[in-house]
Amino acid sequence: MTEEWGAVLVVDDDADMRSLLCDVLQGRGHQCTGVGSGDDALQQLSEEDYAVVLTDLRMKGMLGTELLAEVKQRYPDIGVILMTAFGSVETAVEAIRHGASDYLTKPVKTEELVRVVERAIREAALRREVSRLRKEVHKEYSFHQILGKSKPMQAVFDLIRRVADSPTNVLITGESGTGKELVAKAIHYNSDRRDAPFVPVNCAAIPEQLLESELFGHMRGSFTDAKMDKRGLFEEAQKGTLFLDEISELPLMLQAKLLRAIQEREIRRVGATKSIPVDVRIIAATNLNLAEEVKNKRFREDFYYRLNVIELRLPPLRERREDIPILVDAFLKKCADSRGKQVKGLSESALAMLADYAWPGNVRELENVIERAVTLSHGDMIGADDLPVQVQGSRGDRRILDEAAERTLPLHEVEKEYIVKILEKTGGNKYQAAHVLGIDRKTLYRKLAEIEGKPHSDA
Repeated sequence: MTEEWGAVLVVDDDADMRSLLCDVLQGRGHQCTGVGSGDDALQQLSEEDYAVVLTDLRMKGMLGTELLAEVKQRYPDIGVILMTAFGSVETAVEAIRHGASDYLTKPVKTEELVRVVERAIREAALRREVSRLRKEVHKEYSFHQILGKSKPMQAVFDLIRRVADSPTNVLITGESGTGKELVAKAIHYNSDRRDAPFVPVNCAAIPEQLLESELFGHMRGSFTDAKMDKRGLFEEAQKGTLFLDEISELPLMLQAKLLRAIQEREIRRVGATKSIPVDVRIIAATNLNLAEEVKNKRFREDFYYRLNVIELRLPPLRERREDIPILVDAFLKKCADSRGKQVKGLSESALAMLADYAWPGNVRELENVIERAVTLSHGDMIGADDLPVQVQGSRGDRRILDEAAERTLPLHEVEKEYIVKILEKTGGNKYQAAHVLGIDRKTLYRKLAEIEGKPHSDA
């Protein structure tokens, strides 16, 4: 998508009407080109990039409905608006059913024309962005089901590649819901141990009195319910990877036994007299600061350093907001497919709310929000009303103002931060940013030049 993407192609065999429509749209800051036939329109579309086609319904040669069909087949992201002097509800419904973005009746009112065209441009921009993201999700922005194009996530992907084939223990840290088990699986399945088992253990979910038996196994008769010998999870993970999630929940006594098993590469079942050699890679994870836990005597220092040979920190979602559209698109498709619902996307306001929310529950919370929205949605688009109340009330614009007031920033600094924020939200698209800010592009360019301390020319 180019920075100036959003041009309009007007198609009408009436030269005066073409000129009038282009004058109105250009007067509102839109790029506009006029052609006199459907064939000329298709030729123009093959040479130039347009967001919207505004076409008359009844023309010599190719009809507007025929042009609509051709455009939707060749350029599905482009919006098509039909105009006619013979307007009727039936014609409008038929046009929309065949993929038209909207419908206008001649004589066209100026304000209605601008409103309909600008809405079609926004919708086309969202379709194009979704199409782009879908192509990227399964290429450079995905890594064993982990999604992200942000710099923090690209650094995570790089570290996964570098440590995958190493036998070194890895400690994955990060807030709840950031995807620590997914990262552990990515390390395992990109390593030379990929054909051996990956065995996950949630240390907080197993009662303390059973955890030792689960990890190391037990011999028949070693305790009341031990009616037969049982292999532990260390043995189940032989030649593979043992993933110890919520490692901070391990009792101190069991930490000592695990430390010995890792150091000696052998374990002893509960009630056994002989040790069993094991070849297992350990990946541990926690949402706590283990260094603080060590300082507070809740975690063994020697065990901490044995686990923390390489630390891989997962960023919270609020530090990688540019990944939200990618994650939303993936979760939307997953949830819609599983429920058999034809949900195509989110409205602009809904996506803006998701981008602004703080996400204390991180990626897991985002997936739950999308699942809820898909379940409750009535149409093919998720709107702001389909989102939870806490997400609807999270607009980041207020957060910027609150922070600015707290820091007592002067007005020009607040304006600078807000412009930069809007540019981030529009992916650097200056045309969209100017529209959101309610200013023309020349004004935006001038303000950006002032922010960057560069001279600006109106030329």
